[in-house]
Amino acid sequence: MSKVTKVLILLNDMVYESTAPQHALRFARCYRKRGIDATILIWGPMGAILTKKNKVGTQNYDDKIQECLDLGVKIKCCELAASIIGMTQDEMIPGTEIITTKELTNTLIEYTEENQLIMYV
Repeated sequence: MSKVTKVLILLNDMVYESTAPQHALRFARCYRKRGIDATILIWGPMGAILTKKNKVGTQNYDDKIQECLDLGVKIKCCELAASIIGMTQDEMIPGTEIITTKELTNTLIEYTEENQLIMYV
């Protein structure tokens, strides 16, 4: 049995109507504190809102995202999700990034082939 050294957390849920973003950020922090490489991969347009900087009227997501980034969590957003809501890299929290659909699918294949943890929240 192989040891889990990295985790991919998939997020597609609506930021304002779900606890999924909170769970994704909490899980990522916990994994990083255990020394496990953690990546949050956002692939839905409503999830993409999570990476938008200076959100108004939301929970304290920007601070929680920054805490994750400071711990070394990678936060990536699918370009299709971002483009559907008209969001560009400049509008995103610094340290988060937009990736292509090809990069997203390659990441899923990589984690699967390496028997690493993939979570859907």
